[in-house]
Amino acid sequence: MRLLIVVILLTATTASAQFKKAVKFSTFYVAANGGTSLADQDVFAVNNSLLSKDVVETPYDYSLTAGIRKIQRFQYEGSTPFKDGTESAYGDEATVGRNAFEYLFEIDYRRQEGVEYIDQNHFLRYVRDRWLAKVAYVKDGFADIEYYQASQRIRINGKKKLSFNVGALQRLAEPYGYNPLEEWVLQTGHIHYTQLAIEEGYSVDVYNNEYKDPSGNVVATSADVWNQVIIPEVISNYVEKKKNELPNVTQHSLVVGFDFYYYKKDFWVHSWGNFLPYHYDQGDQYSYHNFVGGQWYDYSGGLIFGHKITKKIGYFIEGKYNKYWNREWYDFKFGINYIIL
Repeated sequence: MRLLIVVILLTATTASAQFKKAVKFSTFYVAANGGTSLADQDVFAVNNSLLSKDVVETPYDYSLTAGIRKIQRFQYEGSTPFKDGTESAYGDEATVGRNAFEYLFEIDYRRQEGVEYIDQNHFLRYVRDRWLAKVAYVKDGFADIEYYQASQRIRINGKKKLSFNVGALQRLAEPYGYNPLEEWVLQTGHIHYTQLAIEEGYSVDVYNNEYKDPSGNVVATSADVWNQVIIPEVISNYVEKKKNELPNVTQHSLVVGFDFYYYKKDFWVHSWGNFLPYHYDQGDQYSYHNFVGGQWYDYSGGLIFGHKITKKIGYFIEGKYNKYWNREWYDFKFGINYIIL
């Protein structure tokens, strides 16, 4: 019994020491940001020769961010006293960091131009001279992309400015490429949306111009409102429902990548890229292979470039680009700085 207690205490002490080591020098942050969105818009309409006016209001933009990170800054990154959740730390997306073990867990609730969505970016990254491993979860609500990812790679020239890597990458995501509306497409190419709405529980009384939702509430009293307002909502809800009914699909892929980092006080380049040329076909019903008729290419990359031409003038280019399952999301910035003395 005493031996068991000793073992438990030693295990707890070791685990506590390892935890303290893992979180040492990490930063926990919570931030809120807000601002004015689109200005109110006046909308005019004429009905039976009578002019009516309505105002379309867009609520203010905001973001609520919380996270914890342990990522050593690259030399070109400025030292800021606080994190406010609006930073574009492109270097976080690089395959290789400055420390062997780094991580990021961040969640971001946003409302932009009246549209609410959630962004999440979580990863654990462990890098050695000859190999690296990384697990991540990415959700970009604005780009409508979400997936889990893990990769294990061998590094070549790991101690040099330019290194290459090759290995395996696994992704777990919804069956991208699946289109629930395909079964509703007629030979003419149009969608039989009225029948779709009826099967979803809506009722249509064309003679009395009365259109009801599944709860029996009248949602439209004219064909124009039905076609232009209600049907788009019916189709959107149907597509989301059918996609949510399907299980996530696991995709195994070959990945080839590179990392390049060079820094001087007046000139720096940080670049990385990942290319997925081959994807294993497991024969799943909703595998992306079925929607594209075979293999396809996925890739991602980033570039951070800065050049101080003189003490007064300099320019920079920064950005990242991703393309998975023929879905793109990216952002970039560039500019010129001139110091007036």
